[in-house]
Amino acid sequence: MQISSRFTIATHMMIIIAMQDTDSKVTSDFLAASVGVNPVIIRKTLSQLKKAGLISVARGTGGTEIIKDLQDISLFDVYQAVECLGKSGKLFSFHDNPNPNCPVGANIHKVLDQKLLDIQVAMENQLRQMSLAQVVADAEARIAK
Repeated sequence: MQISSRFTIATHMMIIIAMQDTDSKVTSDFLAASVGVNPVIIRKTLSQLKKAGLISVARGTGGTEIIKDLQDISLFDVYQAVECLGKSGKLFSFHDNPNPNCPVGANIHKVLDQKLLDIQVAMENQLRQMSLAQVVADAEARIAK
């Protein structure tokens, strides 16, 4: 099982938007061509990023821009904007019906729940420590090579 690609798609989009020349407009078609996904997915992701207060989107031929300082946007902000962790807020979900008559099935939650929560917290803390400014700088350095 993998974490949804929505996070990497959104991060890719945010890097493009951040790097785009101020005279050019970033459209969903432009983003879709770079990311390699259907423009419908791009528009949905733009809507989520806008709802999270990270970007503004002008309808029609307008374009998109980031409305916060890049240093003030963490990768966790992007992740949180597009990942649907559900009502539980948990990254890992359990299979629905472990067998209570099986010694492992009866204890699987006791064995894994805290470990998985610790892993999620560690990942989220790492995402909080990385700013979009750092990611954009890395992208610019690699592109310049």
